[in-house]
Parts: sequence; C-alpha cells; structure tokens
Amino acid sequence: MREHVPGGHMSGLESVLVVGTGLIGTSIALALREHGVTVYLTDRDPAAVRLASELGAGIEWTPGRPADLPADAVWHPGRPVDLAIVAVPPPVVAGRLAELQRAGAARFYTDVASVKALPIRQARELGCDLSVYAAGHPLAGRERSGPAAARADLFLGRPWALCPAEETSPDAVEVLRALVKLCGGEAVEVDAVEHDRAVALVSHAPHVAAAAVAARLADAPAAALGLAGQGVRDVTRIAAGDPDLWTGILSGNALPVAEVLEELAADLAAAAAGLRAATSPGGAPETAGDAAPESSAMGTVTGLLQRGVAGTGRIPGKHGGPARAYATVQVIIGDRPGELARLFQVAQAAGVNIEDVRLEHAPGLPLGAADLSVQPEAVEALTQALRAHGWHLP
Repeated sequence: MREHVPGGHMSGLESVLVVGTGLIGTSIALALREHGVTVYLTDRDPAAVRLASELGAGIEWTPGRPADLPADAVWHPGRPVDLAIVAVPPPVVAGRLAELQRAGAARFYTDVASVKALPIRQARELGCDLSVYAAGHPLAGRERSGPAAARADLFLGRPWALCPAEETSPDAVEVLRALVKLCGGEAVEVDAVEHDRAVALVSHAPHVAAAAVAARLADAPAAALGLAGQGVRDVTRIAAGDPDLWTGILSGNALPVAEVLEELAADLAAAAAGLRAATSPGGAPETAGDAAPESSAMGTVTGLLQRGVAGTGRIPGKHGGPARAYATVQVIIGDRPGELARLFQVAQAAGVNIEDVRLEHAPGLPLGAADLSVQPEAVEALTQALRAHGWHLP
C-alpha cells in the first residue's frame, strides 16, 4: 500500500506511463505535459510512439531490455512511475495490465477502455493485483484516430467514468481522480456493469445505428448524394470511426449492445409497418384528415417521433447540467477565411454568449448558413447587432 500520493505537482502525479499512443492515450499525455508531469510513452507500433513523442506528448520509453524478454513485452527497470495508463482496446487491457504489474512498472494502474466489466473480470482471472488498479473510461473521442488526431483539450468538461472493483483501494481511486482533474474531465463513479449498460445505450448502439444509415449511402445514386444536407451529416458523423477499433469495443460489450439494437430494430420495424399500412390499396397515402393520428396507421410513426423529441430533451446540457432550450439565430455567412471570427466578434461586442454553432454549406455556392444557439433573452440583442454590422439574417 502506498503511503501517500507523490508530491511535486498540484495533482500529486509526478510521473506517468502511457501504454498505447492512439487518440486517447496521446491526448491524455498531452494534457499531462501541460501540467509539467513527466510522461513516458510506449506502444507496440513504433511509428505511433515516435509520432506521439514528436508531438510533445512525452518521452519514448526505450530502456535496456533483458535478452529473454519478448520484443513486444513491457519492461520498466528502476523506479516505478506513479501511474500507468493502459490505453489499448478492451480485449487486451487485462493482458497488458498483467505484463505491467509483473514488470513493476507503476505504483497504481488505470485504463481508458470503453468497456469495463470485461477487463476487470479478465484481470481478476489473470491474478492481477486489483487493489492498485482503478478502471476508468473518459467519454470523449473524435471520428479520427491515432496520435495525429490527439488534443490536449479533448477531455475538458467531459464525463470520466471511475469503475473501481471491490478490491480497489481508496488510494488507487484517489490517484485516478487526480488524473481526471489534470485532464479537465468530470469524474463520475459508477459500477462496471452499470457503466457497460449505459454506454451501450448512449455510445455503442448509436454508433452501429449511424453506421447502418451511412451504409445505405455506399451505393446510393449520385443524385441522392447531391441532395444531402446537414441532417444526414449529423446522423452519420460518428460512422466514420475506425471499424477495427469499434469491432473490438462492440465485442467487449456485445450483450448490452445487442439488447439496445434489438429494441431499436423493433421500433424501426414497427415504423416501417406503419408507413406501409398508411398507403391505401390504390396507392394514395393516408392524410391527416383520414383519421386521428393515434388511431391511424401513422400513429406508430408519430409516437416514435414524439418519444424521440422527449429523449432528445433529456440529453444533458453544457457541463453535464440540465438540458437547456436555446434559441437559434441563423446568419448567412460567406465561405471565406475569417468570417466566423468576425461573427463571433460581433456577438462578443453585444455581450452575447454563443452556446453552440452549426454550419451548413450551400451546395455549389460560396456561402452557407451559421445556426447560432443562444439564450432566448439574447436573441434580440444579437439580431440587432448582426444587422447593424451588415450581416444577412433570413
């Protein structure tokens, strides 16, 4: 048992080893380097660890190795680091953790896999010391992968699940909380099984659903793609993720994801049946005047759409607080350098905080629309300021 969290930094973390220099591992390393933490990097892909090191994420870990040690095994002679962060796919977390503990690499250990019950169970089966291992999962990411996509601010304000096992010591949890604080995340302690069910609902199944929609576009006619707007881009954005990485994630959380997908499939099948039934034998679709929505064939579809609105309204707002109903101010904006900066300067001068922004480009034209989400009481001030500075509001 460690006597104290190491000093020297406001967090208590002085040295960290990041095992796996992909998007998440390298982003954590970059965030820690901004706070002066000594970071060592290792990866089974030499090119990835070299790139992460060149980006300033830390020091490539290439100490002398015993002759009988496998080429891809972890080795860390000398003083252990304060914390080793295992940033590898869920199915191999436990194996890497076992290697690290055999090498005496660190005083405490965590991981960042998006599945928690599987690594903990496998680590227990491998005889790992779970008292010094606090499982974790930062709920942040990008469509791009690899160290080149890493950002030091990736975790700012994002939830970071802490899933300690029964054996995990309070000191191990304390060190993990220190890591989350340095990276700017918001620590949320949750049971591993509950975590896996939750991410199946809010992350894993949505990715599969987005992929299913995007897959319809693979062989779509050019005319259809030419009509693509912001809606299909919003729905399919996350489908651009690395298929190999996501296969590993989904296989590690297979049953909870399957349950959500089965419920989703049932909703879609019911909606499809309702749409088919809404067409009369003569081919004319049912109209609103034919029957009340709740008694018509379209009632199932309407009900699903209404549940969708209700579900969207329950998604937490900024900083994890309650969802807020923002007003939208739409501005026509030219596709030129500096246009967004000018737009934000007007908002700043008017004392209006832009809560969110979405851009939609006009096909074939050098302009588009910027949808600015603001507090409802700020709409009039922003609208007047924009018009005064020559912006066109449709």
